[in-house]
Amino acid sequence: MVLVVGGAGYIGSHMVRLLRERGVPHAVYDNFEEGYREAVAGSDIIEGDLRNPTDLDRALSGGRFDTVMHFAAYIEVGQSVREPARFYENNLIGVKNLVDAMVRYKTKRLVFSSTAAIFGNPVYTPIDEDHPKDPTSPYGDTKLAVERMLAAYDAAYGLKTVCLRYFNACGAWPDGSLGESHRVESHLIPLVLFAAMGKRPDIRVFGSDYPTPDGTCVRDYVHVVDLADAHLRALERLRGGGGSRAYNLGNGQGYSVREVIEVVRKVTGRPITVTEAPRRPGDPAVLVASSVRARGELGWSPAYPDLETIVGHAWAWHQGHPDGYA
Repeated sequence: MVLVVGGAGYIGSHMVRLLRERGVPHAVYDNFEEGYREAVAGSDIIEGDLRNPTDLDRALSGGRFDTVMHFAAYIEVGQSVREPARFYENNLIGVKNLVDAMVRYKTKRLVFSSTAAIFGNPVYTPIDEDHPKDPTSPYGDTKLAVERMLAAYDAAYGLKTVCLRYFNACGAWPDGSLGESHRVESHLIPLVLFAAMGKRPDIRVFGSDYPTPDGTCVRDYVHVVDLADAHLRALERLRGGGGSRAYNLGNGQGYSVREVIEVVRKVTGRPITVTEAPRRPGDPAVLVASSVRARGELGWSPAYPDLETIVGHAWAWHQGHPDGYA
């Protein structure tokens, strides 16, 4: 049985839906600080916080779970710079509490949500797993620190882990019934969709003089359902006796900010006002993943690589849920 930690959040809830559809026994562990009960309706819920070891004892002591999936990090890079203490407490100490409880109760498998932020400014692209790791934010620092901690726990305690390093998670369940609903939204695709919906007056483009074809930043967008599928394949690898491993997850193709805006215009048929703004410090020109290892070892291949499809699924969600889960 799988314990999905942070399962009521954006990516976690899509994981829970996929586990339910595939008939994989599971339960959701969440404190609902960022997640929503509506997103995991129909699944067993254990309310708890990673920062409270007593909650983890209550969840894991019965020996129900052979594997844990972790989706419970704070993710806002800018916020991590302003409030690093919160990020280290939740993203690092919280995970330490989790794996300590896993060791105590002999739960030996973990699928961990990591991030491309561990690489920092790219030395080369596409970025493979061996790319130098030099995070530029406390958020990236916490994720890299956890990856190193997990390697030590494997060597000392036999905890087997697959670390999945996301690039830009996006999209929604294809029928629009499940999607992205952050209390504070910072991701490009939903922000552009909000502009199309009239929920914001414009979309700001930070920098138009990058060394890219149209001068705007290029990013690798990977569908949230494809991310969930990679987690399922990682689960199968661990249950099949596979050792600890890390994988980068992206489409291997980049889209610029202007390309995203044009695709949203096409999908929605609505005008979008663009306001140009100065570059943001620390924004690399290009971030694109190499997912060769995941494709070869996990047999993973994105089912929804096309940006128009990704935006279409997100648009269906936002049209049906203009205020998210509120």
